[in-house]
Amino acid sequence: MPEPHPNRDGAVLFDLDGTFADTAPDMVAALNTLLAIHGRSALRLDQARSFCSHGARGVLKIGFGLEPDDADFEPLRQAYLEIYAAALVVDTAPFPGIAELVDTLEARAIPWGIVTNKPTCLTLPLMEQIGFLERAACIVCGDTAARPKPYPDPMFYACDLLGVDPERCWYLGDAERDIQAGLAAGMGTLAARFGYLRPEDDPTAWGAHGLLDHPLDVLAWLPEVTG
Repeated sequence: MPEPHPNRDGAVLFDLDGTFADTAPDMVAALNTLLAIHGRSALRLDQARSFCSHGARGVLKIGFGLEPDDADFEPLRQAYLEIYAAALVVDTAPFPGIAELVDTLEARAIPWGIVTNKPTCLTLPLMEQIGFLERAACIVCGDTAARPKPYPDPMFYACDLLGVDPERCWYLGDAERDIQAGLAAGMGTLAARFGYLRPEDDPTAWGAHGLLDHPLDVLAWLPEVTG
């Protein structure tokens, strides 16, 4: 496990799906609409939830058994995104504890932001509809930087926007690629076990600095408030 850093109070950055917001109910609802169009049976939320951290790629894999190099993947992806965009925030909400965490970070003057592989066209309206768009100090999406996670490009992009060294930042995510991207950028990394983990996922093997069972667990990793 990487050594802790005593001064990681420059910023706290979040993955979106499965870390900041519980988006799975609406992602799976959109998938079920697409499945119905193609004469397929709907999936239960618990069957598909763990695939939602991987976006359209994940839900099309569980719903249709498709990979990105399959011929039918891209047309179905476009159809899925259109359905999902029309009902982004029906049952989607920040995870319990996120609002309190954001309030605490803002009270301590610690900037926070989102670094996600979700495309901009979905991320910005989603953040607006759950009430956090104007509060985020930065929002970096899957199509913002040259390469998405697991590459560190979006992490560096976020730090440039914030004017903060990566070494002073924490990144929270529920997928191995999140931790890989954060570590590659030199950030502190925390794996969200409350997120969309599949049975085969083992966050203890990802090399993160720590594990989170609740968003407010982040506070234990920030420098103590003095004075």
